[in-house]
Amino acid sequence: MKWVLAWLLLGTSLLAAPLTVATYNLELYANTPTFGVPPKSTEARQLVRESIRRLNADVIALQELGSLEALLELQKSLKNEGINYRYSDFVQGNDPNLHLGFLSKLPIVTRRPHTNESFLHAGKRFRVSRGFAEVEVAAGAHRLTFIAAHLKSRRQVSEGDQQSLREAEAAVLREKVDEFFKREPNGKLIVLGDLNDDISSKTLRTIIGRGRTRLFDPRPAERNGDTHPHQDPRYEPRRILWTHYFGKEESYSRVDYILLSPNLRDAVDPAGTSVLAMPDWGTASDHRPVCVRLRLSD
Repeated sequence: MKWVLAWLLLGTSLLAAPLTVATYNLELYANTPTFGVPPKSTEARQLVRESIRRLNADVIALQELGSLEALLELQKSLKNEGINYRYSDFVQGNDPNLHLGFLSKLPIVTRRPHTNESFLHAGKRFRVSRGFAEVEVAAGAHRLTFIAAHLKSRRQVSEGDQQSLREAEAAVLREKVDEFFKREPNGKLIVLGDLNDDISSKTLRTIIGRGRTRLFDPRPAERNGDTHPHQDPRYEPRRILWTHYFGKEESYSRVDYILLSPNLRDAVDPAGTSVLAMPDWGTASDHRPVCVRLRLSD
């Protein structure tokens, strides 16, 4: 009986522990008017919190925070409703209005904010507008590094072509990915956030990369009952993947991503990987949150 008990204990220790990660663009989550838009209403903030509650993520990357105070208010409000994110991180780049943040139930053991990155474009020097937020999180025996980004929007600006500027920011982000793999060849990396481009774009191709350090896209989709494969095996199954609504064009697109290092590919739990669909989502934000559940073996 002793060897049976030992075998059962060993089997239990090898079970994969679930870990859910998410990203959510909160659309101007500020305490003061931003771009002429008033702060979010009480209802909108409640729906933001409801979205986060439904995700039940262990670590969530946030975009379009107006200030550190806005992040702390959200963290406190969630705690008052029984969702305790004990750890947080806030990164302010060159953009004076929109910032990055993390909320985490797990300890953040290392912070590496990237707020002064720049690049040359058309003979001019530009800063990566919102910078990148990089944190290392302790998940039991595992260490996972997260790099969050909010790349240049599709809004044209006088300084340069929006597509070219976004592609240049993507190249700087890929440099951070490559630096990570040089530092930790077998490390676990998650790149996530609002990348403001489609999966076939140069922006995404640059970030995903090639070869041994090519990032993996788990393709989170709505949980709406779709299960059938595509009739053409060359293509991915037809799923509802959109994450952003653009009112001017009345268009829906996928711009929010969670990309994984190759060694996390087999840890993805499809049952816990999704784009959140809930009533009145658009009152909370023009983006829908995305989550991926991982099962990390002990």
